[in-house]
Amino acid sequence: MARRIDKQQHAYDYPRPMVTVDVVVLTPVDDRLRVLLIRRGRSPFKGHWALPGGFVDMDESLTDAARRELAEETGLRLPKSAGRSARGSTNVWLDQLRSFGQPDRDPRGRVITVVYLAVIRPGHAPEVIGGDDADEAAWFNVYRLPKLAFDHRDIIRCALDRLRTSLECEGLGFRLVPVEFTLDELQHAHEMVLRRRLNRRRFRREVRALGGFEPSGQRRRDRTGRVVPLYRYRPA
Repeated sequence: MARRIDKQQHAYDYPRPMVTVDVVVLTPVDDRLRVLLIRRGRSPFKGHWALPGGFVDMDESLTDAARRELAEETGLRLPKSAGRSARGSTNVWLDQLRSFGQPDRDPRGRVITVVYLAVIRPGHAPEVIGGDDADEAAWFNVYRLPKLAFDHRDIIRCALDRLRTSLECEGLGFRLVPVEFTLDELQHAHEMVLRRRLNRRRFRREVRALGGFEPSGQRRRDRTGRVVPLYRYRPA
């Protein structure tokens, strides 16, 4: 017979902080990098915009909690295939960003939040709608944010830093373009994140040296009408 564990035996008289999850969802829309926000329907910060998220249930993992809160508050359901090791053809990339735990970050008490970063390919961000305790959900220009609840502005800033430093080393630049892309589209994705123009010749030389992509064998017309080759991300 399996030994039954007495939970009281392992209960300590020690403060227990609450744990939440928040999700930073980024995607290119109309040549702008957008972030998904919800308008809070409850206090604290009722009426303020915030990242989708909420408290972790006792019987779920952090990742499951992030997926559940995102679906409940915005209607956005991340596929099970989404993850840091997602294949190059997957339209959603998801990874744990970091935790935030300043003692005064939440007026409800001692709350530690674990933040996830999701990147969605252009053209694959669905319509969103507020649900559960969110009155509204919408996509915002990540560089023109409204007044945000809690420390969510700092969290978004951290997510952008991760995105900038991971354009090449984690291949996140390839997650901001279609599955089959032109080199001009890849350059534009980098410029959108870095917020500066890049020298076309130097960019092509540097990305070719880094590798991580290969010709797809297909061609199509670009914005100028030229027929150009298409490439595909090749994960290491």
